[in-house]
Amino acid sequence: MDPLSTLLGGIRAEGAVLTNAVLEAPWSIRFADCAPLTMVTVLRGGGTLLLPGGAEHRLTRGDTAIVRGPEPFLFADRADTVGRPHEEFEIACFAPDMKCDAPLDDGRWGNDPAGETALIVGAYRTSGRRHERLLRAIPPVLSITDDPEVCAWMETIAADASRQPAGAQAMMDRLLDWALVCTLRTWFEQQDADAPGWYRGPADPVVGPALEAMHGKPSAGWTVASLASAAGVSRALFARRFTEVMGQSPLAYLTECRMDDAAELLADRSLTVAQVAKAVGYADAFGFSAAFKRHRGIRPSDFRATVDLGA
Repeated sequence: MDPLSTLLGGIRAEGAVLTNAVLEAPWSIRFADCAPLTMVTVLRGGGTLLLPGGAEHRLTRGDTAIVRGPEPFLFADRADTVGRPHEEFEIACFAPDMKCDAPLDDGRWGNDPAGETALIVGAYRTSGRRHERLLRAIPPVLSITDDPEVCAWMETIAADASRQPAGAQAMMDRLLDWALVCTLRTWFEQQDADAPGWYRGPADPVVGPALEAMHGKPSAGWTVASLASAAGVSRALFARRFTEVMGQSPLAYLTECRMDDAAELLADRSLTVAQVAKAVGYADAFGFSAAFKRHRGIRPSDFRATVDLGA
């Protein structure tokens, strides 16, 4: 499995919604889920994202934005109208007994047909901690612009889902899962050399085979020599190229992957620390505990306690 797929493995859309928002300016929509990731695609119309700290980001038709949480944020017709009297709405997909859709029976907000804005909104839950490396690699908000035909296709799919209650929410959520992957891939591609090494690495002819081997079996007793063999190059060439592309040595990257896996496994109370150690490639719990503390700054047992507390 490639690194991006691994990082996205615990991220899923929940409560994706198509909102046909016919809004009479001035208006604002508050996103209250405190989700790790929220994605907003503008199918028609537009507005301004207002983030904590005062950052603004304008979105128009065809734009998709991914907002990194967990702080709530606003989407408004214009930034300068929020401080004045205006129509306020809220989307909260995760709140108990809250439906992630428009508050009126006809699925529309407001009453100004000339001001129609249509959005697809997806809030994403996470399981475990693998996604943390992904969140560190993206800004508070990132956006891409799609071909209008893509937006038309997404709106058609969403409209079909809304007319067929059986499985409709699952269809919308899977659509948003697909859209998240596509949006992130497009954005990382646009970053070119500034994209993180774990994203660029799989495409490199030297680094790619080694990453495939490591992610395929992270608990194996990998050495620089064995990884170089998997890549089909000399040890010196492999070590140099891996560090150039990934920004860290092969064994440092391997340790980071193992510690991320360990953090996932430690959340499972049925596994002992010794079993977690073995699962991530350590011969005994003592060596694993020392490595985990060096990497995370906390012992595995103490880390497990923070997980139990929901930290």
